[in-house]
Amino acid sequence: MLDVAKLLAYADNLHGKWHFNEIRAIFSRRYLLQNVALEIFVANRSSVMFAFTDRRTVEKVVNILPKVGVGPRYGLPQNRHTSLASPQQLFRSSNMTQKWQRREISNFEYLMYLNTISGRTYNDLNQYLIFPWILINYDSSTIDLDSPTSYRDLSKPIGALNPARKQFFSERFHNWDNGTIPPFHYGTHYSTAAFTLNWLIRVEPFSTIFLNLQDGKFDHADRTFHSVQTSWKNCQRDTSDVKELIPEFFYLPEMFLNLNEFNMGETQESKKVSHVELPLWAKDAHDFVRINRMALESEFVSCQLHQWIDLVFGYKQRGPEAVRASNVFYYLTYEGAVNLDSIEDVVTRQAVESQIKNFGQTPCQLLSEPHPPRSSPLSISPMMFAQHHDDVCMIMKFLSNAPIIFVSANTTLPSYITPLIAAHQFQQAIVTISAKHEFTMNRYNGSAAHPSQSSAITNYTAYTEASQASERPSSGASINSQNLNNPINASQTSAQLQQQLPLVMDQLLAFNTGLHRRQLGENFDDKLHFGHSNFVVTYDNRFILATGFVDKSFRVFSTDSAKISQIVFGHYDLVTCVNRSEMTQNGNCFIATGSRDSTIMIWIWNGVKGLVVNKDLSQAEPNENPSPGAILTGHIRQIVGVVISSELGLVISASQNGPILVHTVYGELLRQFENRSDLLQDPTQLYMLPDAENVCAIYNNNHVAFFTINGNKLADTQIQDDIIYTKIFVQKRENKIGNRAGQKISAEFDLIILSIKK
Repeated sequence: MLDVAKLLAYADNLHGKWHFNEIRAIFSRRYLLQNVALEIFVANRSSVMFAFTDRRTVEKVVNILPKVGVGPRYGLPQNRHTSLASPQQLFRSSNMTQKWQRREISNFEYLMYLNTISGRTYNDLNQYLIFPWILINYDSSTIDLDSPTSYRDLSKPIGALNPARKQFFSERFHNWDNGTIPPFHYGTHYSTAAFTLNWLIRVEPFSTIFLNLQDGKFDHADRTFHSVQTSWKNCQRDTSDVKELIPEFFYLPEMFLNLNEFNMGETQESKKVSHVELPLWAKDAHDFVRINRMALESEFVSCQLHQWIDLVFGYKQRGPEAVRASNVFYYLTYEGAVNLDSIEDVVTRQAVESQIKNFGQTPCQLLSEPHPPRSSPLSISPMMFAQHHDDVCMIMKFLSNAPIIFVSANTTLPSYITPLIAAHQFQQAIVTISAKHEFTMNRYNGSAAHPSQSSAITNYTAYTEASQASERPSSGASINSQNLNNPINASQTSAQLQQQLPLVMDQLLAFNTGLHRRQLGENFDDKLHFGHSNFVVTYDNRFILATGFVDKSFRVFSTDSAKISQIVFGHYDLVTCVNRSEMTQNGNCFIATGSRDSTIMIWIWNGVKGLVVNKDLSQAEPNENPSPGAILTGHIRQIVGVVISSELGLVISASQNGPILVHTVYGELLRQFENRSDLLQDPTQLYMLPDAENVCAIYNNNHVAFFTINGNKLADTQIQDDIIYTKIFVQKRENKIGNRAGQKISAEFDLIILSIKK
């Protein structure tokens, strides 16, 4: 048993309490460049950082805490050794670099990972997370993200982009003559507590922290962050300004808005400082963040981001390579430059600590050799550039010709999922459900879905040749769903094409046998308009959760047999929608259900047992109903859509003729989405974009609106046909919207629908 008393002996001024079973990750951290701290991440999406007196105390505390490692996301063992591992060890052992190279994670996600394992944290302003300046065009009224002239050279530190300024720093380094202080290019740093507070001065709690440090007053208006263009220019001409950016530049538009209406004075040009002045090419703060994030994920950045990583986290951070790259900072910003315990004089120690606190800290060096570049998208997934043959759609067609109202594509598992689950339970498939409550399981064609990198181009070429051959007039016959699965009728060209198609037709439908194993029953309420929000498929494609039953339940169906494996009651009226969160390491997740009773209930899904379980994770007794984890209130009409994120700990729900509300997964009501338009009064569908930063709402009058996760409306437009299904794709930033005629509308999505075509 864990001895809490032993743990508390090492904690002075205790200001909070956390249960051990809430701990999700434990990282070793530095404080004042000494390895004497821990950062603990807990289940409510928060973290707390503790600074101890010495490293031995850190090890004692870790040995008392649960064995969770640094969490499941980095592919590392969840044990105490991992929690105590150095950043270099974490980097070498993790699989995140390979995932980034294979484009399984974004540039943003990879930079967050590097910051996290190198010791950067939101809990210490002196070690705040670091992101690079990406764009250099802040003067024009338009910006072309397809032009390389819009982007910064990431192979050079921010202080070396301007040749004249680089010359100044180089001369200072080579002419330096001091017997006690080593030479350096930059006396200031790219990340300090003051810089971070200046970036975030309009957002609490940073506003209050800044005022507390400045005796209740804001800084001079000209020194306050008031213009992106001015900040960029200062980074190019001011010899004391070499600061980089923070992650919020790529996801938090509120940092540019003076929503709290602080009085920050006027500049020397008599301009009142309020909202941050943005480039002319950005319509507003949300548009600026959107474009900045798009630029970060562009190919121009992807192909050179590894060079910036070399400068900040890698082999050019220190030593001879740092000198050649004009990338040497003041010596007290580096780990290992000083041992505070060896300084006996109190005044001297305080002076050194003040220097470390106020003038920046360089991240831990993660690697001593060049960081590998990112792979080309064509070599990773050549099929992404192919226009798939129309017969792929025929493979997914229902025999009844009923319109499809639900599509789920669970084809990959996160690397942190327990290998036992991945090996024995996960099925790669696309599940579709029709308006007649029949469903199909279209499994992935293994050879097409997972080509080796060496054979990727070959497969792509073979697929293209087969597609072209099938389109020649001399072929004499079209390919259909029957001859694609019948080796007797299939031509050689058809067989070649089928071999390269990523989907295999549901065999029960192909051979017209066992169709009862593809029916969800007839106990649905005929008065309910069924759509995508009435169903959800578990991550492993083994179960379908369906709503809309007359007995006010929601049910769990096996995708193998269509048999009911569980019936769950809880709502006082018809259950009208369901959704699930992302999964944990063991395959568990949250299930959210909405009802005509105007409430949302949060349930726990046990992925191993394939059941909804009690909120304490125990299995309900036979003939007993599992208990919900939380009941969310605030609506007064039927719930029409709900989305849930365990990563953010948020539940967003919409009701008929009512608002869109944001709750925590524990039931606390946080906010209501803004809505000043009479056209956006009756939401019918709700979607969270895969980046978990924006939400798409579809209204009864075919209006589509996009909101930030904080409820600010970004854009809205009207579709000229009935929408019954929407799917968002991140990489291609594309919406797939289905209409009632069974057609598909493809809409390019950039937080704004740019074009619509049938």
